[in-house]
Amino acid sequence: MPRKKKEKKIYVLDTSVILYDHQSLLNFEENDMAIPITVLEELDNFKRGNDTKNFEARQFIRLVDKLSEENSLLDWISLPKPAKGKFKVILNQNNLEINAQQIFEDRKNDHKIINAALLVKQEKPEARVTLVTKDINLRLKAKALNLNSEDYKTGKIKDVKTLFTGIEKVEDVDTNEIKELYSKGVLKQTKQINNPVNNHFYILKNGTTSSLAYFNPRENQLERVEKNYIYGIKPKNAEQTFAINALMNDDIKLVTIQGVAGTGKTLLSLAAALEQKNRYHQIILARPIVPLSNRDIGFLPGDAEDKISPYMEPLWDNLKFIKSLYKQSEKKFKAIESMVEEQKILITPLAFIRGRSFSNIIFIIDEAQNLTPHEIKTIVTRAGENTKIIFTGDVHQIDTPYLDEQSNGLSFLIDRMKGQNLFAHITLQKGERSELANLANDLL
Repeated sequence: MPRKKKEKKIYVLDTSVILYDHQSLLNFEENDMAIPITVLEELDNFKRGNDTKNFEARQFIRLVDKLSEENSLLDWISLPKPAKGKFKVILNQNNLEINAQQIFEDRKNDHKIINAALLVKQEKPEARVTLVTKDINLRLKAKALNLNSEDYKTGKIKDVKTLFTGIEKVEDVDTNEIKELYSKGVLKQTKQINNPVNNHFYILKNGTTSSLAYFNPRENQLERVEKNYIYGIKPKNAEQTFAINALMNDDIKLVTIQGVAGTGKTLLSLAAALEQKNRYHQIILARPIVPLSNRDIGFLPGDAEDKISPYMEPLWDNLKFIKSLYKQSEKKFKAIESMVEEQKILITPLAFIRGRSFSNIIFIIDEAQNLTPHEIKTIVTRAGENTKIIFTGDVHQIDTPYLDEQSNGLSFLIDRMKGQNLFAHITLQKGERSELANLANDLL
């Protein structure tokens, strides 16, 4: 029986995909790629600036320039490894059987990009032509015109519902094993856990008897986890107890904490950093600036510091709360004030420290779900000696238009780093802010 001929596929890239990953052109295996001329025009508007999207635009432009040194962009050009296909630039055309600009009665760039894909489909009827975009509405418009469209899948986890939580409840553990863990502080093995995950946290139970434990990969044993105060903060549940254990463990260099508002992610991270202030030269708290309603911060009054101040206020609130636990005359209160004055505690937008390398620093990145996988990688790969990096966020609360629960950097990091010796993750589920905040999280 003759082998069925493999369907030819051509993918048309939208600007949003390139700004998410400048190497996207190389991630479609043996398939061919088409770049609408409108995308190059839009990238020209993004090439200046210090944000990640500006970096991605510049890198993509350089890549295309290098590939077209001896070729015309209007011809199919072979892509370098790992890709095996070809690419070309598609010019705007009006002789289309279906014209998005006419149908939607608008000459906006999105419709020009759809038209470029429709042109490829018209010229290559034997191929399956697909528009790849991270813009959901653009995907819907394309599908309305009977044009295949999909999200960019590289860097996207399969299912956020199965995302690693870092915590497991184990029932019917032998009571003697729990007693041994309590008395000796360690347990070499238990029948209920065959293949423990490195730096994984366990709630071991048998009826009313229970114990908290974590698997230490360096000693290959379960170790008891105790409730400890950190800079005046006491854990209110098992999840917070586990988070503190990971944050205070000097062998764990990368920690992610995921959870809804009010679970204590940032507060615990900051308190742990202050508790370890003598181990590090500086504590940096940073968060990406995502303006409300996607409006640029330039419309806000004042100088640069005035503009970014509202976005940093939640971080300052956590610091103020920890200070409020002590009297002004107390040593720990004065220590915090001194560290702020000497910039040993630095609260700043993430963009202000982009490009730095970090040594002897404990680095807390808040709202990490608003970062792309590439941004996360850029931060982690800049870690120097004696550096601990903590990412906190809620993967269900995305504030940027081209990220979702499966494609954001925090989900990607948790999924990829699971089981590594230097990494620990904890999902906080119990809100501890107030009864009202918990009610809102549950019902609204």
